[in-house]
Amino acid sequence: MSDLDKASPELQQLVADADTGGRDARGFGGKVVFGVALLWALFQLWYASPLPFALGFGLLNDTEARATHLGLALLLAFLAYPASRRAARDRIPLVDWVLAIAAAFAGAYLLLFYRELATRPGQPTTFDVVTASVGLVLLLEATRRAVGLPMAILAVVFLGYAFLGPYLPDVIAHKGASLERLVSHMWLTTEGVYGVALGVSVSYIFIFVLFGSLLDRAGAGNYMMQVSFALLGHLRGGPAKVAVVSSGLNGLISGSSVSNVVSGGIFTIPLMKKAGYGGVKAGAIETASSVNGQIMPPVMGAAAFLMVEYVGIPYTDIVKHAFLPALISYIALFYIVHLEALRLGLEPMARARDRTVRQKLTAWGLGISGTIVVCSLIYWVALATRHVFGAAAPWILGVLLVAGYVWLVRVASRYPDLPDEIDVNNPVLPPTWPTVRAGLHFLIPIGILIWCLMIEEMSPALSAFWATVTLIGLMLTQRPLLRWFRGQGDIAQAWRQGWNELVEGLHSGSRNMIGIGIATGTAGIIVGGITLTGLGLRMTDFVEVVSQGNVVLMLLFTAFVCLVLGLGVPTTANYILVASLMAPVIVELGAQSGLVIPLIAVHLFVFYFGIMGDITPPVGLASFAAAAISGEDAIKTGVQGSIYALRTVVLPFVFIFNPVLLLIDVHGWWEVAVVAFASTVASLAFAAATMRHFRIRCRWWETLLLLLATFMLFRPDWFMDRMYDPYQEAPASDIYKVAEQLGEGDRLVLQIAGTNIEGDEIRKTVAVQLQEPGPGRERLQKAGLTITALGDMVQVANVRFGSPAKKAGFEVGWDVVAVMVPADRPSKHWIYLPGLALVAFVWFMQRARAGREARRLAAAAP
Repeated sequence: MSDLDKASPELQQLVADADTGGRDARGFGGKVVFGVALLWALFQLWYASPLPFALGFGLLNDTEARATHLGLALLLAFLAYPASRRAARDRIPLVDWVLAIAAAFAGAYLLLFYRELATRPGQPTTFDVVTASVGLVLLLEATRRAVGLPMAILAVVFLGYAFLGPYLPDVIAHKGASLERLVSHMWLTTEGVYGVALGVSVSYIFIFVLFGSLLDRAGAGNYMMQVSFALLGHLRGGPAKVAVVSSGLNGLISGSSVSNVVSGGIFTIPLMKKAGYGGVKAGAIETASSVNGQIMPPVMGAAAFLMVEYVGIPYTDIVKHAFLPALISYIALFYIVHLEALRLGLEPMARARDRTVRQKLTAWGLGISGTIVVCSLIYWVALATRHVFGAAAPWILGVLLVAGYVWLVRVASRYPDLPDEIDVNNPVLPPTWPTVRAGLHFLIPIGILIWCLMIEEMSPALSAFWATVTLIGLMLTQRPLLRWFRGQGDIAQAWRQGWNELVEGLHSGSRNMIGIGIATGTAGIIVGGITLTGLGLRMTDFVEVVSQGNVVLMLLFTAFVCLVLGLGVPTTANYILVASLMAPVIVELGAQSGLVIPLIAVHLFVFYFGIMGDITPPVGLASFAAAAISGEDAIKTGVQGSIYALRTVVLPFVFIFNPVLLLIDVHGWWEVAVVAFASTVASLAFAAATMRHFRIRCRWWETLLLLLATFMLFRPDWFMDRMYDPYQEAPASDIYKVAEQLGEGDRLVLQIAGTNIEGDEIRKTVAVQLQEPGPGRERLQKAGLTITALGDMVQVANVRFGSPAKKAGFEVGWDVVAVMVPADRPSKHWIYLPGLALVAFVWFMQRARAGREARRLAAAAP
């Protein structure tokens, strides 16, 4: 059973309206929707698998796959999403059947007539133009139903902009486009609807959403909730801490903020209210923790997979860069709910187990050390097997994996099944390690996913495919094995239950993808409008005028745009639009200001502020879902959730200016550990400052000291740069020598000068990350950069399209003015010491004050 199935009908309808389609058709219509959704999931499994290549059957190129994906999404959108709130929800009206079939035909047009269209590129027939026009109109209607009216309006604005270019003010004017050219660009090429966003949806997003849906249906979501409650339920403010940890764990399998709120919130919000947090704060805590699930690797929100294409780096690198900020954000939220518990004077609501400190330390020590030993053993056994047996290693590892799975299920069979819910009225703390052992086999698919991504370095789609196949095997066999080990009999019924859960998981995964598939298609209209009209080139001038060349103002403007769009546009579409328009502009204007901003930092900046739209009032859907459970006002819940989210909001500004938080320019595990520790303390200090409570309530000067300490720990480079120059200029002719000397993963920083497209002389600072060591010329070429050196004159001869160098802002024909070599100066990490000292000073000052207050109260007591 899925955790969502335990929610009230009203909450289930709220999730359906937001994620899966609000119509629950009966009879023939319901069977068609179910069958098409199941077919879609099977198609995506086939497309993600290596089987088409191994069998030489069912091979589809990117365009054909995107057309199939969009055609099925459009078909389901009109069948699953009613036209209005008053429209029938238990049946499918005739008009929706007609629209669904027409939309599916238009969406799959590139698949059905692929050969014909390939023979006449750029010469559409009348039928092509009519089909494309109808397809655009139906896509907009599907968007209105499945995603929301604001995004449909946004797409119409970009279509209107393409038509009305000659009649607009000079700053945004262009020559315009005819109907034939517009619809051809949007529908008959891969520049518009069938562009990168839809391609990422069909290649990556679907298989990961399907994996999460199946994992939740298998019982992993409930397992993570029960483990969190067993570990944390006895603490002060325990239910809130359970909400934070379980939402973080659920973030591994769910990219939807709303469903994350409902699946965990139906238990944690009533528990938090009972513990004394109050309805508004309880809903806000669940909202803040659930929304952050989208930034939690390894399975992040759908927009994270788009970064693979936009930034041009592997998904494993995105996971690496995103991990530390996500972890820090959750630790800070955990601390915030602890501070709230202290402020409210809350006591633990679940009775802790009677154990001595020694017994607790022994249990935790054995558990943690045992986990480390087991993980290390698995890692080394797998590497040794691959080294010794070569091509036969996958088969041997497969046998070992099956044996390990059977053993874990046998261990789970020795313990009672985990309860499907937590008793809100009389919560009983379950035993920790028996609860953990009762579902360890759920970690196998997650482990397979991480192994394939990080160790084998497979593509995200293939990694998710093997994890999903493993999960399918688990769903079909876990119940029969449990019954067999317990000697309970009726194994056939257990097989049927597992099969039904699998089928329902496939169906739910497809229903969850309808809105995302439609949103990525519609986002293609927006991106197509940008490429067709050249709007992206004009954005640099516009943002420069708005920000006056100030990078901070430019970032504030970008954050504001993300938040405004988030009022009506889902995270994925928000990210596509702002990243397409603003990310290159931020990098370019930063370079002109002498600031090297990594492209991944800009994209994560946009991503972070995009997800805030699910919290911020007046529209934040996650806040509305939490308020529906708590029975409180949604606006107040959203405002409180936004306050809790400040510790997440500040992180993007930090890693824009100090990319070590993204583990960029970090060398060795020791430096990683130092940066992680200092950044975590900074986030906790910032949380205490915003809550005005550390050990006790903060005085104004203590708050200022905590904020100063936060800045010193987050931005040690700011202080060090004012004492020592970060770079020394080397002659441009030394470029190959410097490139050869830099370590793996280091950035080569250059100053280049040239003439831009408007004829202005520009000088900017750019950087490109170098990979494995080697001769300087080869390292630059692998990064996409070809340099011509004639004596002291060094020039950019070529920049490979789509390469890291191209995305970093290198321009063909520009002169290399200087090579920026890192200066020989003290480590910026020395600034951590005074920052930590300030935190310690406030801590001990408050400790002394708290002691004096306690003694005063004791003396005043009768």
